[in-house]
Amino acid sequence: MVGKILIVDDVATNRIVMKVKLAAAGYLPVMAADGAACLTLAARERPDLILLDLMLPDMPGTEVLAKLRADASLNHVPVVMFSASSDQAARIAAFRAGADDFLAKPIDDQTLLARIRSFMRARDVLEGFSGSADGLPMLGLAEAPAAFRPPGIVAIVAARADTALRLRRDMAAHLSDRVLAMTAEEALSEGLHPGATPDVFLIDSDFNGPSSGLRLMSDLRSRTHTRHAAFCVLTSPGSNIGAAVAFDLGANDLVTASLPPEELALRLARLMARKREADHMRASVQDGLRLAMIDPLTGLHNRRYGLAQLAVIAEAARKTGQSYAVMVVDLDRFKSVNDRFGHAAGDAVLLDVAGRLSRNLRAGDLLARIGGEEFLIALPDTSLADARGIAERLCFVVEDAPVKLGDAQALHVTVSIGLAISSDATTASMKDTIAETVNRADRALLHAKSAGRNQVTISRSAA
Repeated sequence: MVGKILIVDDVATNRIVMKVKLAAAGYLPVMAADGAACLTLAARERPDLILLDLMLPDMPGTEVLAKLRADASLNHVPVVMFSASSDQAARIAAFRAGADDFLAKPIDDQTLLARIRSFMRARDVLEGFSGSADGLPMLGLAEAPAAFRPPGIVAIVAARADTALRLRRDMAAHLSDRVLAMTAEEALSEGLHPGATPDVFLIDSDFNGPSSGLRLMSDLRSRTHTRHAAFCVLTSPGSNIGAAVAFDLGANDLVTASLPPEELALRLARLMARKREADHMRASVQDGLRLAMIDPLTGLHNRRYGLAQLAVIAEAARKTGQSYAVMVVDLDRFKSVNDRFGHAAGDAVLLDVAGRLSRNLRAGDLLARIGGEEFLIALPDTSLADARGIAERLCFVVEDAPVKLGDAQALHVTVSIGLAISSDATTASMKDTIAETVNRADRALLHAKSAGRNQVTISRSAA
């Protein structure tokens, strides 16, 4: 998707020049001349980035930024403020209001375009998690923000230990996160600092020779434990590191050693917030994927995942020439449990029985809940005799002890099991073979039910 960028500047010439440059670079520019127009266009156009002038005719840029950050639908949009003024207090106020960067006019074109590319890469990552071009969370995966967040970890990698310690001391009054001084070796070594994997790295661009900081950053981005960290590159006077190069190599921010400690701390805090936002989205998607495979009551695999894994087991059996067993397990007279004791008791019985079944299967066996009180079990590389022994044991462990319901109540429950062994897959498609095996187990279950329940019945064609 083309990046949409909102340009907010009260000088028409500046807006037009910026529009031409951004359009030539492949972006879709939108223009506003004051703060009110910015807020209106931002709400309507949903830009991917806002370039916001500090001085506007109707309200200060910091006030516009504060309103953007207060809007839940816009607070995720990166905002780069710019100004011809070098007033340090104004810069601090901008970062306090939530600015992601502050550029001084005249703005170097290559630096600006590299900075925009950096933000667009971050946008693409978040869109990959959210599944939405508007940055909205996937349906069903949104969570309320945590009431308390533990401090994050900022790692400083500098040429001299005293430089890192000075930076940590100077930022202490402005940064609530934990700050560590690390060597490059410590940063690259996972587990060297237990419980201290950094969220944000502040790396001296030339800590171990020219451009050594950029090489370290690239290396850290390739490591599993640090690939999702945010990176701020610290340049010293005389450094030949170009801002455009640093951003294109993956830096999230670039600062100079002369930066006041409060601004540096605010920049790092903003990187921390962005990193946590990405972490939250990543965790939400992972939870969603896990829940898509798991039955929420019992914690077992659900029907969809169970049948998919059964196909994997069947394919492995086809390649090795081994048989696999399929069981369909059903709780006996489960409806009467719900009718007599309520659905909460029924849930307790299902949970208890699921645990007994799980504890009495082998590590490689498959157990899934495929219906209200019905379970699917698949046993790879298993003969009929072994499968029968396992099925009979499962019947016994369910019947052996009552299910406790609390208040001294307990229920004796039993299960019926239909068992089938896979047939030769050479004369039928794999899908048909799996379906037929499951159907035979299901028919065997019906026979077990009609024969008195609490027993194992084997499919006649496999016996």
